[in-house]
Amino acid sequence: MPVGPFGLDPAIWAVLRLVIAIALAAGLVFNGALAQIYLERKIQAIIQDRVGPIHTGPWGLLQTFADAIKLLGKEDIRARLTDRWFFLAAPAIVFSPMLASYVVIPFAPGVVGADLNIGLLYLTTLGSMTVLGVVIAGWASNNKYSLIGGLRSAGQLISYEVPQIVSLVTVVLVVGSLSLTHIVDSQPGIFINVLILPLAFVTYFIAGLAETNRNPFDLPEAESELVAGFLTEYSGMRWGLFFVAEYGEVTVVSSILTTLWFGGWHGPLTDINPIIGPALGVLWFTLKTYFFVLVFMWIRATLPRFRIDQLMSLCWKFLIPVTLVNLMVTATLLLAFPDQKLPVAVANWALLAAFAAAIPYLQRRRLAALRQRLETRRVALATAERSG
Repeated sequence: MPVGPFGLDPAIWAVLRLVIAIALAAGLVFNGALAQIYLERKIQAIIQDRVGPIHTGPWGLLQTFADAIKLLGKEDIRARLTDRWFFLAAPAIVFSPMLASYVVIPFAPGVVGADLNIGLLYLTTLGSMTVLGVVIAGWASNNKYSLIGGLRSAGQLISYEVPQIVSLVTVVLVVGSLSLTHIVDSQPGIFINVLILPLAFVTYFIAGLAETNRNPFDLPEAESELVAGFLTEYSGMRWGLFFVAEYGEVTVVSSILTTLWFGGWHGPLTDINPIIGPALGVLWFTLKTYFFVLVFMWIRATLPRFRIDQLMSLCWKFLIPVTLVNLMVTATLLLAFPDQKLPVAVANWALLAAFAAAIPYLQRRRLAALRQRLETRRVALATAERSG
């Protein structure tokens, strides 16, 4: 008789694993959002030589819970001229695809809501739905700042989906499957995909920052320009839902990075027996995921916000050509050496080195061109003053 994980009957385990996956998703989204807010405050405080939350609970641990209770108790205010039904539906449209993404993420061997053979396609489809909710929120608010934030979000998210999806396709070419479980199984031990496809990892990570509206790509809610962007007219828990969705999206992107490039649940002692293995798998998966969450927070406290023209130029003039070249080179080498991954790894590391070298070179060219324009303008103004 076949035995599932933890020594359970497969029929019982099929139901139980769905319950566990839903509980893990809810924990990662709701409790995870509270934990991430606390972590972000503390990390930014450390980086900026501050203290951070200290008054509510020991070490300020209850501060985010107090904030959540405050949001739940706040009055839900809606401006009179907003488009009622679209305005009310927008937070749910943003939140629902993020929550549904956890259905196919494998937390450990057998611990997955639905092991779809097209799991990666499912994730990319849900990811492109978020922009719809943000645009609807901006348009339905009947506010110019909100509308500009929504339109910025549409341009940004649609643009950065291209390098993001091309980076994912590169992994699919190497592994030969769209199943997230199969992708994890293809990375035993130290043979993880980041050693074979480092450039795809870097380009996906940059696109993931843009897709989650994190610094330096947080233009849709740029408080220094647009009050709060598409969030301007929202208050109470509807405002809170947008932020829970944002932190949830950060966790989803971090989970995808863990699954596709860092071996998913694989780690020490995960294969010792069918009872302890899945529990340790969840532990290793969570630790890897939250490592990337911490990197997201570190970047927010480090980098300034791009201008909209810089943001779009980075995508269309740099990231998309790089990801397409990487995809073409990877596909060519896989055709030439179908049973070997070493040529793909060598080519990817070489492309990553060229990518890293090109960034400061292009930055120097951009600054030189800017200085030339400023000098030309100064000379023109001086000439006009003398002739006048």
